[in-house]
Amino acid sequence: MTEWDIKKLRILRTLRERGTVTATAEALLMTPSAVSQQLSNLAKQLGVPLLTAQGRRVRLTDAAHLVLRHAEVVFAELERAEAELAGHLRGETGEVRIGAFSTAVPALVVPAVEHLRAVAPGLVVRVREAEAAHAYELLSAGAVDLALSLAAQAPTARDTRFSRVPLLVDPLDVALPAGHRFAAAPGLRLADLAHEPWIFGGSG
Repeated sequence: MTEWDIKKLRILRTLRERGTVTATAEALLMTPSAVSQQLSNLAKQLGVPLLTAQGRRVRLTDAAHLVLRHAEVVFAELERAEAELAGHLRGETGEVRIGAFSTAVPALVVPAVEHLRAVAPGLVVRVREAEAAHAYELLSAGAVDLALSLAAQAPTARDTRFSRVPLLVDPLDVALPAGHRFAAAPGLRLADLAHEPWIFGGSG
């Protein structure tokens, strides 16, 4: 059906609900003559009479009721489509692809997905495990829509390809000898220890 067919069917349905051409015109913000003309055109298009005179009012014919029974299926599908589209525009439906490093999946992604299932059950979330350094490559390639990474692996703030949002600060502890010059420093930064000898744990 064309756009005009749908409009005419809506007019016919409104006439059934409102009872008069005048009330239909008021409900649809049209003139009574425009309502009558659209219904006359629909009757010609369908090849059946849709209205009969009943005093100063009009009555829908059996053919009109038959047409509307079938039209209700179309209206229901259109309303479902409109609702789904509105949900999509609000971010309640569709698909979101997330790239995240392994430890972020149970700690951050899983709780977020559980929350989304409650507030946006129509949203499909796909999670892809990726090393923190690889996350930005996936974003650049369009393989994911958002990525969880580490600040140390992030490009500079001047890189306009990405929008970065800090989620949380992961505190780090450093062990120093009791007599070390930084042992009692109140605001120690990792950069302060850049030239210090380090001990790293190893596999096994």
